[in-house]
Amino acid sequence: MSSFKNKTARGDQPVREATTISRRAALTMAIAATGRVAHAAPGSDAALPSLISRTEQQAAAFMAGDMTRWARLIRLDEDFTLMQPFGGSASHGFDDSPEHLAELARYFRNGGGTLEVEKSYVSGDLIVLVMIERQHGEVGGLPDQNWSLRVTQVYRRRGSDWRLAHRHADPLVGKISLEQAAALARGE
Repeated sequence: MSSFKNKTARGDQPVREATTISRRAALTMAIAATGRVAHAAPGSDAALPSLISRTEQQAAAFMAGDMTRWARLIRLDEDFTLMQPFGGSASHGFDDSPEHLAELARYFRNGGGTLEVEKSYVSGDLIVLVMIERQHGEVGGLPDQNWSLRVTQVYRRRGSDWRLAHRHADPLVGKISLEQAAALARGE
């Protein structure tokens, strides 16, 4: 099960830092937390296991091209930012029109995946997940392959709901050399 260490954030607000947890550990934590919910910080700690589970379901649905399911699972904040794994500038907002979702469903197909949560940070109305999305699928017409990503997601509480405010993903799960990093930085 996860253990927590108290830390201090800017403004001397306590931050709860979780050690690395797997999906199985998150589910175990959710079951174990049932008796502790009343003692948790208002909604934050108690929300973590279900937020991790929902995040994993979203990632799997996205790689499968099941954008109808993905759209039901995802809750984006109004000022959502995305730093895509393909690089480029951050995008702001999200086009959730049926046409765009259909386009995404054609681009991402027949995949799936799981999460490996490296760290989670809980502080008041923010939850940060640092994770590896271990996933595969057919992307952009390419044959099925590994599309694992390093991902950081920031969730913000809005009322009783947690909304995704920021996502940063990159494909650098495997270590690369200084020369390869330099070539990427040059746009090669």
